[in-house]
Amino acid sequence: MSRLLSRVGAFSAGHRLVVAGAWIVLTVVFTVLTISGAKFSDAEFSIAGAESTTALATMDKAFPAAAGPESGELMLVVEAPAGTSFADPAGREQVTALVSRAADIPDVLSASDPYDESRPFVSEDGSVAVSTLLVDLEADQAVVEADVREAATDLTSGGYTVELGGALDDGPPEIASVTEAVGVVVAFVVLLLTFGSLAAAGANMLTALGGVVVGIVGVLAWSSTGEGIQSTTLILALMLGLAVGIDYALLILSRFRDELRRGADVDSAVARASGTAGTSVVVAGTTVVIALAGLSIVQIAFITEMGMGAAFAVIVAVAASLTVVPAVLKTLGRKALPRRERQATDSAASGATASAAATSTTTATSTTTATASASETHRAAPSRPRLLGRWALLVVNRPVLTILGATVTVVLLALPALSLKTELDPPGGSDPASSQRAAYTTVSDAFGAGEQNPLIVLFEGADAADTAAGATEKISAVDGVVDVSPVQPAENADVAFVAVTPEHGPADTRTSDLVSSMRTAMNDVKGARVSVTGQTAVDVDVNKQLSTGLITYLICVVGLSLLLLTLVFRSLAVPLLATVGFLMSFAAGLGVTVAVFQWGWAGSLVGLDEARPLASLMPLIVVGVLFGLAMDYQVFLVSRIHEAHKKGLHTRAAVLQGFGQASPVVVAAASIMAAVFAGFAFSGGDPMVASIGLALTVGVLVDALVVRMVLVPAALQLLGEAGWWMPRWLDRILPDVDTEGAALEREELLQPHDKQEQLAGSPQA
Repeated sequence: MSRLLSRVGAFSAGHRLVVAGAWIVLTVVFTVLTISGAKFSDAEFSIAGAESTTALATMDKAFPAAAGPESGELMLVVEAPAGTSFADPAGREQVTALVSRAADIPDVLSASDPYDESRPFVSEDGSVAVSTLLVDLEADQAVVEADVREAATDLTSGGYTVELGGALDDGPPEIASVTEAVGVVVAFVVLLLTFGSLAAAGANMLTALGGVVVGIVGVLAWSSTGEGIQSTTLILALMLGLAVGIDYALLILSRFRDELRRGADVDSAVARASGTAGTSVVVAGTTVVIALAGLSIVQIAFITEMGMGAAFAVIVAVAASLTVVPAVLKTLGRKALPRRERQATDSAASGATASAAATSTTTATSTTTATASASETHRAAPSRPRLLGRWALLVVNRPVLTILGATVTVVLLALPALSLKTELDPPGGSDPASSQRAAYTTVSDAFGAGEQNPLIVLFEGADAADTAAGATEKISAVDGVVDVSPVQPAENADVAFVAVTPEHGPADTRTSDLVSSMRTAMNDVKGARVSVTGQTAVDVDVNKQLSTGLITYLICVVGLSLLLLTLVFRSLAVPLLATVGFLMSFAAGLGVTVAVFQWGWAGSLVGLDEARPLASLMPLIVVGVLFGLAMDYQVFLVSRIHEAHKKGLHTRAAVLQGFGQASPVVVAAASIMAAVFAGFAFSGGDPMVASIGLALTVGVLVDALVVRMVLVPAALQLLGEAGWWMPRWLDRILPDVDTEGAALEREELLQPHDKQEQLAGSPQA
């Protein structure tokens, strides 16, 4: 692979206009598709093939909404002040007048009468009345709410409380804010400090941002081919595409600078960096893509869409790193180095050229001269940061102590995860200060917690209506059922349903138990096929699927980690260390997120309005993303250690040398990732996005700074040569990925001999 990627890099560097033109054409195509039909979807969570999802689809066909697909429902909730009642004639007159005025609002299609005898919506004590508003889906909910409040001015001035519950489509999401921009600025500062060169830092950042633009436009173009994408899909693609784009370009650019310091010319340095660091990028990127695409294992369309969208952004980032970065490096040349280093590398390059000219005399002399030149260049290069050097010595000199300290740190961070609770959606919306939440709470208190989230028992068959009527008493007897509606038959008479009001709210575990109890009770009903559905039942099924899917996905991810790293490092211990380290990082990130978002500790720092259980899909998304990033750091660091070990150094020397070469890159990469993710964590927007951002911020920092730079080197020091052991039979059957560029080294060693043979066979010879 290293030879192939080296040639790709050399081609890109030599044909910069071709590379630029190809990316411009691709961007234009994506942009045209985006403009022509990009769209967003606010579809609910569902599981294809599940009982609740299938039955709900049948409901939509058999009982189409009266208002059609172009409207949504909002709830006009009016609460009377103490001492008054909507059951009195005066109160009734006020509510009826308000409902009439609400129906005249431009975007409101109709408003139901709370006093309709067929479906009354006034509480028993007369304190609350509710009207259902059918509203144009294209309407701005904030405008509708303002119009409703204006229409209710006379009531609110008299002490009545008026709230508007429910939610319409939010429209296109806001995918960038000030905090995300600050994260990008911090990432640029880290690059500047790492490279000591404004040109190098700018090239790295601009390349990554260009890749992100292409990736995001590509995801939007993809949305034009179907029913639209969720806003969270776009946000995750932006978050991950930006982070890995910066890091992958950083890795190749850092290797390019190392090659220049050794005295290589620009073209050779580009090819070498593309072959070695480029291979690490492909391995790391492939891991991330497989992990994200593997989210489809859970079999939830929403999760699969998020994984595929983010995976596409990562693929674009990898492709840009392998093609655009080499072209930029060729343009940048020796300006990639700080000014103080250029003179030394220019002298070394001249010496290397002179040595190469002398190869016509003898191969041995050529090899010796090249080696001496490389050694001089290495000595001329500035030493690695002293802090990281002392860090490495501390780790290898006291491996047991550092392992214990790191483990205790991770355990303390992970402890809150033991109290993890999840929910699919906060009932009444995520903002506790919103009118939507106030309306939800008022209705729940007045009519019961389950009033707004009924369960549907659907009957399908020739005797559907009669079977439903006969089963009503049995449904009513199930513990947790408050009320069962009359049977509602469809026009074709082979479908009927009853609405069941549960005692508890949709997020209550007792409602989940009720769904299971009702399904069990309906198993022996004869005469029709019976299904329990409704959005609450769908949510219950999705929650269960997410819980079981997380375990399945973790097993698959662990297996993938062991297989991939065994393939890369030809070792059994290294993959095991990497996998255990990933699980520790995940636990630490999850623990801190539980403490902040569920317990409310320091919640104001992330703009948290209310401490609540975490979103059900959050742990699953964090596993997929963090796994890929953890393997990135493992490949970045251990590949340099492995490279040094393969050249003959014993484990301690290999750890120190590889750590010295890779640790600055790992620290910079982790800092950049953390800055990008923290921008989303502290944005104060969607709590689910913020919780994912915080978990990834903590997980990345723990993984890079504690696991990869403490636990892994210390464990390798303790294991010694046993850390690199693998059975011979397994070594023979596994393909050689060659992340260290051994094939390139063999080619370079053969080049002087090949040139000598060519000279010997020439007419001049």
